[in-house]
Amino acid sequence: QVQLVESGGGLVQAGGSLRLSCAASGSITSPNRMGWYRQVPGNQRELVADITSGGIANYADSMKGRFTISRDNAKNTVYLQMNSLKPEDTAVYVCNFDDFLRRFIFWGQGTQVTVSS
Repeated sequence: QVQLVESGGGLVQAGGSLRLSCAASGSITSPNRMGWYRQVPGNQRELVADITSGGIANYADSMKGRFTISRDNAKNTVYLQMNSLKPEDTAVYVCNFDDFLRRFIFWGQGTQVTVSS
């Protein structure tokens, strides 16, 4: 099992920044991919960005240029730096851990990000 704990969400004004963190613990295997998704009630969960344990990052087109994903493999932690936030970025941001070896994806509980106009 892998446990994921997200932090860093909150309320921010439009144009502001937030940095989300997600720490993984438990039975960590490598290679793997960690990522961030977001969900608004009534909508499907959508990919924000993900990054492999080898450092290859992937972004949803609408996030490129404003969001940056990074990770610290020694700490099993992934970060999401979000800049120039917009009200439409308001969502629950959820971290996941894609275990390549066991072919299973673990999910965190999510952290709320609210951007006021």
